Amino acid sequence: MRIVSLLPAATDLVAVLGRGVDLVGRTHECDWPAEQVAGVPVVTASGIDQAMGSREISAAVGGAAHGGSSLYHLDADLLAELAPDLVLTQDLCEVCAVSYRRVSDAVRVMDTGTTVISLEPRTLSDVLGCVRELAAVLGVDAQPVLDGLHGRLDAVRAAVAGRPRPRVAAIEWLDPVWPAGHWVPEQIDCAGGQPLLAAPGEHTSAVAWAEVVRSRPEVLLVLPCGFPPKRTLSELHLLTDRPEWTDLPAVRDGRVWVLDGPAYFNRPGPRVVRGAEVLAQVLHGVVAGEPVTRSEALPVSR
Repeated sequence: MRIVSLLPAATDLVAVLGRGVDLVGRTHECDWPAEQVAGVPVVTASGIDQAMGSREISAAVGGAAHGGSSLYHLDADLLAELAPDLVLTQDLCEVCAVSYRRVSDAVRVMDTGTTVISLEPRTLSDVLGCVRELAAVLGVDAQPVLDGLHGRLDAVRAAVAGRPRPRVAAIEWLDPVWPAGHWVPEQIDCAGGQPLLAAPGEHTSAVAWAEVVRSRPEVLLVLPCGFPPKRTLSELHLLTDRPEWTDLPAVRDGRVWVLDGPAYFNRPGPRVVRGAEVLAQVLHGVVAGEPVTRSEALPVSR
């Protein structure tokens, strides 16, 4: 089967199901597993200037949404040339990724009988459900993969059982401040924390900084969407320069962490399980799975 993935999380799913060799097209953001995706043709491009800061990116996203456009450009000619049997996309966010509608329109013009599947996970359970859904399409037995992922989550819960549950705020964008929703509150809960500012499955929106202050987080997780830790650190002043920053319990106690959002928290793929393992060590100092590295989680000094 010839597969084009227009969603990084879908690429992760294809890989974990052992069908990465069938990928013939991907997005410019698909970066895992690196050794499998490096030579796969890229069929999308970003309309965002990567030199822009968080506030400028947010304004560009808002402008695109208001104008009914997407921040992803799809190379329909290359897509047709690749002649995929299956295209994986999403319809959760019209602005941030190639939509199901746009892909369906492109495939209709191709007139090749290509199947388009839209993945729409909002919760941790939905993410794992996508494993089963895609496995059925690919003719793969999902159970060994699911058993492994569920077993790792169970190990995280067991490792933190009975420990005090700190109040945890996760920030998914720096300016404006945007709390992480969807599956992230469940990752926090699984790892032994009390999630603040968002409920499981919630599609969040920007909040006033005063709301973060009022929530009095004991742990603050900074995991901007699409930003690797190095980029996050370069813009961390957008939080640390805010009034009452030093009054936050998490800051006073040295419990502010920069995490690898794209790898483990922003994308609804199988690596959200690794995200829960990372949080178990961040919140409680317990190792569930492989020990956490500095590329995955960095403590922020006062």
